[in-house]
Amino acid sequence: MTLTHEVNPLEDLDEAAAAFTRAWAAADGPERQRLRAEFVARALPFARRLARRYHGRGESPEDLEQVARLGLVKSVNRYNPELGSFTAYAIVTITGELKRHFRNHGWGVHVPRRLQDLSIEVSQTRTALTAELARRPTEEEIAERLGVEVCEVREARVSGAAYAPGSLNARADGYDGPEVGDLIGAEDPDLGLVEDRASVERLLCRLPERERRILGLRFYGNLSQVEIARELDVSQMHVSRLLSRALTWLRQAMLSDVVPPWTGTDETDHRVALSITCRGDDVELRVTGEIDRDNAGHLRDELMSVLRETGRMRQLTIDLAGVPLLDAAGVSVLVAVHEAARVRDVQVRATGLQPYVARIAAASGLAGLIGR
Repeated sequence: MTLTHEVNPLEDLDEAAAAFTRAWAAADGPERQRLRAEFVARALPFARRLARRYHGRGESPEDLEQVARLGLVKSVNRYNPELGSFTAYAIVTITGELKRHFRNHGWGVHVPRRLQDLSIEVSQTRTALTAELARRPTEEEIAERLGVEVCEVREARVSGAAYAPGSLNARADGYDGPEVGDLIGAEDPDLGLVEDRASVERLLCRLPERERRILGLRFYGNLSQVEIARELDVSQMHVSRLLSRALTWLRQAMLSDVVPPWTGTDETDHRVALSITCRGDDVELRVTGEIDRDNAGHLRDELMSVLRETGRMRQLTIDLAGVPLLDAAGVSVLVAVHEAARVRDVQVRATGLQPYVARIAAASGLAGLIGR
């Protein structure tokens, strides 16, 4: 059995589809395959006309026609005459295949389907509004026409540029100009610091955890020394010393071929060293170390213990020659010890003050404690 009449390329395919359906229903086996191939061949001009609608969009006509033919074959395989016109069904199927081809292969950069469809709608709406308003429409007007947010219109407009991105190898100025890629970017000024940063990173791993944390809070967390002291529950002066010591070591390590040993201490209570010398009724207490909020309580306890446990005492001399730093907490300790000694009728003197400590003591009104 054969299809008895020739199909004019301009003729409605519905009549030919009906004839094909009747013949296909009466045939079986190889005859059905022949009828199907014959009908597809007769409908190829229809698929070609649909493919021509998409010419000039960056895809070759041959590829578009091949996609349209695939859509035609799917239309013939899936067509059910009880559901309506073959022509309408074929148009939807073939057009869908062509659009899918552009979504999957036409975009130079992968963009979500939602943005692909919206980009096309934005482009078509912009063209229509330009004709209506006799000017270029705004993004707000396009968003209002499409019923979407302005931010979505902007996103679609940016995504549309990914359909056919320009080549970096294209000439920027005619045939003799430089390539576009040569005009983009500049030398990174931080490129020369890559090796130094890698060295610093390795050196930081050699620091104690406390010093690493302080450096991180200062230079990465952008906290002040006061804020770091509050975070670590230490004095600001102690933070300043730890920070200065860590930076000095890092600087020396960066400038030397051999990494110097870390000379800092990892103690957690930062206690000062005390030594007692008794000469009859006179007691000399030598203090070594920095006195601040972190160890002032320990120093007060030690000095009070000396006052309580030492026998008859006429004078207590506190040698501060080994104290390079004294903060407000240390001043309060000296005042408290002076008052406790006065109750016991013991004279207290502080001697050997270094220049910085002497200025702190004088400014705090402790001139009476300072020995000559």
